[in-house]
Amino acid sequence: MRDFRLILLFCFVFFPQYLISMTNITNKEIERKFLVQDPSFLSTLNGKFIAQGYLNASPERIVRVRICEDNAWITIKSKRQNFTCSEFEYAIPLDDAKQLLTLSETTPIEKTRFCVHHEGHIWEVDVFEGSNQGLIIAEIELTNESEPFEKPSWLGEEVSTDSRYLNNNLSKKPFTSW
Repeated sequence: MRDFRLILLFCFVFFPQYLISMTNITNKEIERKFLVQDPSFLSTLNGKFIAQGYLNASPERIVRVRICEDNAWITIKSKRQNFTCSEFEYAIPLDDAKQLLTLSETTPIEKTRFCVHHEGHIWEVDVFEGSNQGLIIAEIELTNESEPFEKPSWLGEEVSTDSRYLNNNLSKKPFTSW
């Protein structure tokens, strides 16, 4: 089974267009991002620490490994068009993820994630650490790009189309260096 996963990962990294067309899979992530202007509401919530690194961050795709507590995933994302990208995410053994994280092309991202329920949606609020200290981003996943949603009062400016705020770009050019 492990060999199959490695072959699948190799295909996604080097030949994603063929694998996607062969399987006819369409996993879409539709996401909007906002800066958080007032993080005081987070003090009453429990967050989870996340470490993630990028094994391949090309213009066509990224390959990310993420560890959160005792769980780990490998994710392949296509180039984003507006608010949408293709996303394929698979659970992997924690020890494998720890080894893969050491292969990151750049310094891994460290952040604490808080999940906040608001008006029928779940907002993921990331408080960045390390070289991105001071940055707080809230993300909401939607079912389509025109889906309406209520903005919480603590939201600030929308940064969905500002590529500087993509995590893979934050790993290359941290927030504190802007």
